[in-house]
Amino acid sequence: MNKLLNRPLKAFIIYALLVLLVSIPVYVLVVDRIWVGELDENNWLTLQHTKNRLQSNTFTPEDLEKINQIWGQLQPGVSITKTEDFRSKQDSVYEAIRPNEYDLDDGEDRFRGLISYLKINGQPYKITIETNVEEADQTLLAVTVVTFLFFVILIIGFILLNRKISANSWRPFYKTLRSLQAFDLTKDQELNLPLTDIQEFEELNKSIQNLVKNNITAYKQQKSFTENASHELQTPIALLKSKLDLLIQEKGVTPEISQLLNSIEAPLARLSRINKNLLLLAKVENHQYSELEKLKVAEYMESALVLFEDYISTKQLKVTSHLKEGLNINSNAFLLETLLQNLLSNAIRHTSDKGEIHINIEGNSISLANSGVNALDQNQLFQRFASASKDKVSSGLGLAIIKEIASKYNLQVDYTFENRFHKFSVVF
Repeated sequence: MNKLLNRPLKAFIIYALLVLLVSIPVYVLVVDRIWVGELDENNWLTLQHTKNRLQSNTFTPEDLEKINQIWGQLQPGVSITKTEDFRSKQDSVYEAIRPNEYDLDDGEDRFRGLISYLKINGQPYKITIETNVEEADQTLLAVTVVTFLFFVILIIGFILLNRKISANSWRPFYKTLRSLQAFDLTKDQELNLPLTDIQEFEELNKSIQNLVKNNITAYKQQKSFTENASHELQTPIALLKSKLDLLIQEKGVTPEISQLLNSIEAPLARLSRINKNLLLLAKVENHQYSELEKLKVAEYMESALVLFEDYISTKQLKVTSHLKEGLNINSNAFLLETLLQNLLSNAIRHTSDKGEIHINIEGNSISLANSGVNALDQNQLFQRFASASKDKVSSGLGLAIIKEIASKYNLQVDYTFENRFHKFSVVF
C-alpha cells in the first residue's frame, strides 16, 4: 500500500525524467549550433589575417608554393592554391568528414571549412581554412552524462525536500490520527486534537470533534436509557415472578392453566436474565466497579466449576481442567467472577450432551475449549443479542459482557475453531 505523500513525489520524478530526456537532443543541437558559429567566426578572422599578410607582402610563386608546403605539414587546415578567374565566385562555407590518423576512436573527424579568393601579384589564388569540429556523438554522450548527474541530484533533492516539507506540513494530520486511534468511546474520555495553522487540517479537526461530540452524546443517552430501563424493570419483573409463583401454588388451578403458567415462567426467566445483564453492562461501561485487588484466576475458575456442577452433571459433560497456580490479575472480584462464569456457562451451553470441555491455565492466559460441529460467526460473536445458541433461556449478552470486561482491563479475547472444538482464550 502506497503512502499519499509519495504519490506526488513519483509524479515529480517521472516528469523531471521526461523533461531531461527531451532536453538532451535540444542541448546537443544548441551546443552544436553555438560551436559551429564560433568556428565560422574563427575561420573568418583567420582568413582576414592571412589575406592581409599575403597582400601586404611581395611573394613569388615559388614562395607561395613553399608556404603552401609548410602549411600542409604544420597546419593541414590551411592551404593556398592557384586558380582560374574568380570574379564570379564568392566565399563559401562547407562541412566535411575526413580521415584522421590521430583519432583512435573511429579514424575520422568532422571539419568546418571556409573558401575564399584573392589576388597575389595579380594572380588569382584560392585560400582554404579548415577547423576540426567536435563530433555530435561525443557532444551527445557528454550532455547525456551531465543530464543524468543532474537527474540524480534532482531525485535526491526531491526526496529530501519531500521529507522535510511533509514532516512539517503533515505533522498535525498524524497527531490527529494518533488521537483518533487512542480514543475509546466506552472509556468516557475527551478527544483532544492538536491546533494547526493549516486551514484544511483545522477544518478536518473541527468536523471530527463535532462528529465525536455527537456520538458521545448519543452513546451517553443510550447508556443512560439502558441503565434506567433495566433498573426500572427490576421491580415489575420481580412482582410478576412473585405473582406467577402464587398462581402456580393455588389449589384450584387446573392442569391446563398450570401448564400455561409454567410456559410463561421460561420467557419471564429469560427477561429477568436479559435485564440483569443489561444492568451489568451499563455499570461496567460507567466504570462503577473501580475497586481493584490482586486475585488468583485459578481459584475463581474452581469456584465457577463448583457453581455449574449440577448443570455439567445433567448434560453428562466430560470436563478436564489444568489450573496452574501463579496467574494473578488486579481486578474487581465481581467482574473477574462474572468473566469466568460467563466463559464457562457459554462453553456448557454450546456443548451437546456427553460432550467435552477442556479448561487450561498456562502462562498469562486461560482457555476453554468445548466440542462442537460448526464454527461460530466471528463477525457477530461478541455483539449484543447475537446469540449463536438456540437455547431460549440464553440472553444473548454473555459474550458481550465478556468482551466489555476484557476491554475494561485491556485483556485480549480470541476465538478459534480447530479439530471440532470451539476455543475461547483470554490473555491477561
